[in-house]
Amino acid sequence: MQHLRQLLEVENSELARLLRFSLYGLEASLKKAQAELSDDPGAKICDEVLQELCHLLQPSSVAPLNNITSTNELKLTRLRDEFDDDKELALYLGNSPLQSQTDSDLWNEIQRKLLRIPEDIATYWRQHALNLAEEVGAIEDNSNLYQLPFIRDEIIYPGLSGSVNVQGLQLSQKELLSDEIIHGEESNDMHLLACMLILLIKLIDIEPDLHHALKSVFSFDVVSLHSKPEQRNQYIEALSDRFQRTQKSNENAYPLLTLRAWIDIDEAIHSLIFVPPAERYSWWGKLQQESRRILKKVADRVNNAGYDVRIRQLSGLYADICAFSKDDLQLDCGGTPGEVLTCLRVYARINQEDYLGRVIFRTLR
Repeated sequence: MQHLRQLLEVENSELARLLRFSLYGLEASLKKAQAELSDDPGAKICDEVLQELCHLLQPSSVAPLNNITSTNELKLTRLRDEFDDDKELALYLGNSPLQSQTDSDLWNEIQRKLLRIPEDIATYWRQHALNLAEEVGAIEDNSNLYQLPFIRDEIIYPGLSGSVNVQGLQLSQKELLSDEIIHGEESNDMHLLACMLILLIKLIDIEPDLHHALKSVFSFDVVSLHSKPEQRNQYIEALSDRFQRTQKSNENAYPLLTLRAWIDIDEAIHSLIFVPPAERYSWWGKLQQESRRILKKVADRVNNAGYDVRIRQLSGLYADICAFSKDDLQLDCGGTPGEVLTCLRVYARINQEDYLGRVIFRTLR
């Protein structure tokens, strides 16, 4: 152990760098194996080995004595600067710089923002972020993930271990077991809807950038759920109330009442937004589109029952669709000026009667 420390403390040494990365990798591998083999007879000794590795890899053990304060500085500075300077990202996320003051917060903030942009750009940035993290001695770690309840297992983004230790984020079916809201649901559509609501409420708890634009709660503007806790509570209450009404209408099997209830709950789900709104083909966009796919299935069933129903997700130039919407909201960021940023409520035509939708659009300024 003494010789390991001596080598690690050699400045400008490629061998020291390789050793440090190897030890980070060993630490991560042992943590992962320990989690999977908790009953292994070597588990207790493994704890001691991990403690020794942690002590050995402490930044203070290699920091120059005349620069002790450097250990408190961000290691992911290059990642932060490149992310803030990317003009393409600003088109989707606005021009607000990253706010985090620690490496772990910065990692989470960047990864959550990547969930709001198109998947191809997000995929590039996830790999680039990992590459930059590796340059400062941090490696991808999927053994330590904060779990969110949903109907499928999915790693949303990885954590890090080594010079930066931070949890990643994961969807987990196991987390649903303790949630009573999904018990007794016979309809697959209602089961998915219940799971979506549980997930969205959990995401509200961990995502400070979320806003709502639900007209029945506040009709005049987009409102932050983080800075306005009373709006957060009212939005969640409205979401739960609309779920219960959808559930009851589904049980009563009146086609038109069921359709209107699904339009209402779909509006509530799509009214959970960012500023600017998440891109349609982002992780967030695809999650919310699961609700809209169910709505289209419900509309098809109502048509098959003999009613005349047409629903339309409003998109494109605002001037072309404004006749099909009302009480719309406008933003001066994101997307293309004059275009719809997101459709909050679909337009519906039911038995020759119009039910107007609602959108957020980009101003022409």
